[in-house]
Amino acid sequence: MADHPAPAGPGPDPDIPSARTPSPTPYVRAPGRRVAVAGIALSDCGRVDDATPYQLHAQAARRALADSGLDRSVIDGFASAGLGTLAPVEVAEYLGLKPTWVDSTSVGGSTWEVMAAHAADAIAAGRAKAVLLVYGSTARADIKAGRRTSNLSFGARGPLQFEVPYGHTLIAKYAMAARRHQHTYGTTLEQLAEVAVQARANAAHNPEAMYRTPITVDEVLSGPMIADPFTKLHCCIRSDGGAAVLLVSEELVADCAKDPVWVLGSGEHVSHTTMSEWDDFTVSSAAVSGRLAFERAGVRPTEIDLAELYDAFTYMTLVTLEDLGLCTKGEGGAFVEKGRLLRDGDLPVNTDGGGLSAQHPGMRGLFLVVEAVRQLRGEAGDGQVTKAGGRLPELAVASGTGGWFCSSGTLVLGRG
Repeated sequence: MADHPAPAGPGPDPDIPSARTPSPTPYVRAPGRRVAVAGIALSDCGRVDDATPYQLHAQAARRALADSGLDRSVIDGFASAGLGTLAPVEVAEYLGLKPTWVDSTSVGGSTWEVMAAHAADAIAAGRAKAVLLVYGSTARADIKAGRRTSNLSFGARGPLQFEVPYGHTLIAKYAMAARRHQHTYGTTLEQLAEVAVQARANAAHNPEAMYRTPITVDEVLSGPMIADPFTKLHCCIRSDGGAAVLLVSEELVADCAKDPVWVLGSGEHVSHTTMSEWDDFTVSSAAVSGRLAFERAGVRPTEIDLAELYDAFTYMTLVTLEDLGLCTKGEGGAFVEKGRLLRDGDLPVNTDGGGLSAQHPGMRGLFLVVEAVRQLRGEAGDGQVTKAGGRLPELAVASGTGGWFCSSGTLVLGRG
């Protein structure tokens, strides 16, 4: 990957402490069974007014199992979050599953990458042989029907109570972080807008994307202001939808309907909930989770063929690119210019259109894994990424973000 000049800017503020992210201890997963993605699927997505979240869970799960070619009797592990009084017990019961390994980790949008890492470790250690991860949400339909509000403020109790009087909603926290990156590195609004423009261009190739009409930088910049500097098109859409991923041990791969995509490495990290405890607004938890994932996979960021990154806001994409080492810290603004994130760009990013254009029903992290596997399998249709000579991509990274850069989970996936 070519080096790109840093954008002009005032440079780091000497009064702002540098990021104090811990240096991960070198780690390689203990010898054990290799873990593969055997089945993937989405439920109906976009505008789904006639289904419950449970039905979307079931639809995605059935489709993923069919995609794998395996019988449901092989499933002995289950992971889900965000639905039911006893999540994931209620969802498992609805699906007719009685797993002997279960996970209900909930760390926001990075939940699914973190749970996939836990599942992969469990399979490698012999505690499960096939783990189903499934998610479904009718967030858009619920708001339309008045079943929930769209207010995204948090924390009447606990540490967050000290920020509530200032009216910090989730989007305001991201907006503050984006402004800090602009101040520190000279990142421009036009560069942030490029993220949205290229996500929409990628969505144009995805028949499942909710919004496919091209947009321009000027249209992004001139839209209604939501939280300075974010206008409407800097922000993710709200949709309905679900996703499912089936992870299996290498012994089951021979019985699968399709060639495996292997889980090569994973990493997770949490850093803060209160903004006052965030050391550096320009550094996310992906700086640690990504370093761990690449180290454990034995892969360098420069070897990655495509990236699926959580993008509730344009700034998330830019800073995650930096923190995963896919470009240099502070150079994200320059890097996203000139169509580098497009399907046929230097580093295709969010090839399905991402949360900015394809679908965003809530905790979108599982959708990142589905799209990464589709691309590695060569099943992305008109949106397929190809390398020189028409070859399929070999390596992908999926990185989810939770809260307001509070948590991160990163997976490195590969065909080899």
